[in-house]
Amino acid sequence: MATLPVFESGDPSIYELRTTAPGPTGRLPLGAEQLRAMASGELFGWTQNAGMGWDPAKLRGKQFLVLSTQGGLRAPDGQPIALGYHTGHWEVGLLMEEAAKVFASQGAIPFAAYVSDPCDGRTNGTAGMLDSLPYRNDAAVVFRRLIRSLPTRHGVLGVATCDKGLPAMLMALAGTPDLPTVLVPGGVTLLAEEAEDTAKVQTLAARFARDEITLDHAAEMGCRACGSPGGGCQFMGTAATTQVVAEALGLALPHSALSPSGAPIWRDMARRSALALMGLEQAGTTTRDLLTRDSLHNAMVCHAAVGGSTNLVLHVPAIAHAAGLPRPTVADWSRINREVPRLVDALPNGPQHYATVQVFLAGGVPEMMLHLRDLGLLKLDAPTVTGRTLGENLAWWEGSERRQRLRAKLTEFDGIDPDHVIMNAERAQQRGLTSTVTFLGGNLAPEGALVKSTAISPTRLDSDGVYDHEGPARVYPSEAAAIAAIKTGAVQPGDIMVLIGIGPGSGMPETYQVTSALKHVKGGDQIALVTDGRFSGVSTGACIGHVSPEAWAGGPIGKVRDGDRLRIRIDTRALEGTVDVVGVTAEDLAARPTNPALKPDPRVPADTRLWAALQSASGGSWGGCVYDVDAIVELMERGKRRQ
Repeated sequence: MATLPVFESGDPSIYELRTTAPGPTGRLPLGAEQLRAMASGELFGWTQNAGMGWDPAKLRGKQFLVLSTQGGLRAPDGQPIALGYHTGHWEVGLLMEEAAKVFASQGAIPFAAYVSDPCDGRTNGTAGMLDSLPYRNDAAVVFRRLIRSLPTRHGVLGVATCDKGLPAMLMALAGTPDLPTVLVPGGVTLLAEEAEDTAKVQTLAARFARDEITLDHAAEMGCRACGSPGGGCQFMGTAATTQVVAEALGLALPHSALSPSGAPIWRDMARRSALALMGLEQAGTTTRDLLTRDSLHNAMVCHAAVGGSTNLVLHVPAIAHAAGLPRPTVADWSRINREVPRLVDALPNGPQHYATVQVFLAGGVPEMMLHLRDLGLLKLDAPTVTGRTLGENLAWWEGSERRQRLRAKLTEFDGIDPDHVIMNAERAQQRGLTSTVTFLGGNLAPEGALVKSTAISPTRLDSDGVYDHEGPARVYPSEAAAIAAIKTGAVQPGDIMVLIGIGPGSGMPETYQVTSALKHVKGGDQIALVTDGRFSGVSTGACIGHVSPEAWAGGPIGKVRDGDRLRIRIDTRALEGTVDVVGVTAEDLAARPTNPALKPDPRVPADTRLWAALQSASGGSWGGCVYDVDAIVELMERGKRRQ
């Protein structure tokens, strides 16, 4: 009988082995009193450090932990050995290396650990999306456990890029109040020449199914969309918005968000971030000193000004909760969005749809903040990781060589005036930029809903900036049913799609394949969407999400029937609106039985069901879908007392 290769490889070199080795040379730099007082774990840690090859003579250096969401195995020449899940975490190991070398050059000892992250783009329309938002909480927990599991660390550098890994990292750093921490944004991928961007390319299947493109076009565009192998997507979605928010919080260096992955300026940012962390440690500054109510205010202001993803309505409260700060409420978001004009023209909002790397060259977050400062909208005394206040950082940026040279590069490379990308309030108004998010009420959303109103096509607004549409409901109990209706043409212009059963109770998956299809298929801009789920940060159009209560909680959205007349009214200037079932009172709607098409999704894993229960006990989606331990314990104790 032939020997199977899984039993024997036939390679004789495998038998060249030994049972002993000399071990590291040298000796631990121990003092007598130090050794007497040492915990066994600290001593064994030194032994392990020497065992991994660190020079024993240098073991007295301060220890700094570099955490990241790195994924895949990348050869030194950049070739893939094993793929990651997405470009956003493919190159971040290079940032870790740059930072680690700086720590070592300063006599410190760098440690590195990882919690890789999924790709929302890869899981859209699949069962993988049911784990997306729950992953964020789990990853934040593991990151914090890794931080605490190195009890001798003096500070933490977090490196992350994308939709769930970056919010998880920020939650972990925010939940580490007694150490200095710095966030290194993973940057963005470049635009591909003569290709569709990474948002539009995700609609190839829907457009092909409707005979709007050829198979050759889909094959070519699908291959070419990523201009470079690393970095987050080219649009102001959740990944890019969270990078902006991290910088606005003061946890990342000025002009670090949206840096082009792999470029020298990107690597330089990691080196300077390591120096910043060591400076914070030397000064005795911790995360508790950096994250304040003023920091949260600035983050929310910048979210509105950049036209950011609606997913930050979930992530910013979660970061606040981790930091022990009050979570922003719907009223807080509404107030900020009424006060703050959108100042940035970026994908997907328009009107010209500049890419994130072009926003970076135009000046990025600090350039936008100069305009916000002049409007009196920022808390300029907020502390930052530079050791200086936000106001001092902006004063540096305003006169910096970096600002002058990079803005000139944008004109040189792409022929774009940087003031057309990031603009003052007067120019923004002239160019038709509207405020970012509108929160809605109505009998279909008695506890609220939201829409990225700035991304509604101007052609769908009247002269007063109002979107007003009435049409028949087309109810879909799953995302698969909804996208099938778009591909086959079963849903028509004028219809209002109602996608139910995808709220927090089922993991709150995002519905980008639906919203992106509506943007890019013919007539899609005349179809509205209402759902208890959430959207990708790159979604556009009259897409209303986070409808509360959700269908699984008995909300009115779960009681809508095919053919019901719905009316959506969104005032994009006053930032108010409603979504209603026409001719039905709230009482009558509540008395209806649940739509019989609503069925539990058998693909929802037990892990996600546990997340759904815990976040529901902790304030739900408007509270950031967090784990509030005190609230959970109190609820459990009440349950025990009733038994």
